[in-house]
Amino acid sequence: MTNDPSVSGPMPAAPLLLPVVAAALVDLEGRVLLQQRPEGKSLAGLWEFPGGKIEPGETPEAALIRELEEELAIVVPHACLAPATFASAPLGDRHLLLLLYITRKWTGLPRALEATALRWVRPNEMHALPMPPADRPLIGLLDVLI
Repeated sequence: MTNDPSVSGPMPAAPLLLPVVAAALVDLEGRVLLQQRPEGKSLAGLWEFPGGKIEPGETPEAALIRELEEELAIVVPHACLAPATFASAPLGDRHLLLLLYITRKWTGLPRALEATALRWVRPNEMHALPMPPADRPLIGLLDVLI
């Protein structure tokens, strides 16, 4: 609420917050795994960090472990998820809060179970790829973090 007398009327409703988690899986060569969004989904064809929505009752880490298993058929131990950074972006009538974790250890070979394709890229190569608006600001930070 504001005490400014020049502002009148009710405050606009805040958009619904959509918390999502994503992982920067880093291989031994310092490359990060990206997946391509499939046709029929919003932002189809764009390259993104694997992950997804946090379900009610889930912690961000539990959601990410579940999503990585569902999307890539890999298992990531909770202790191997390092919180890295976040991004915030409008998404229609909602507002996206993207929590990015870094991991260098997992079990299994990543497979594209839901994505169109997978690609290992260095952070500086991500600038040339079409990516969702929320993922873009994270590229420069990855260059520093990994």
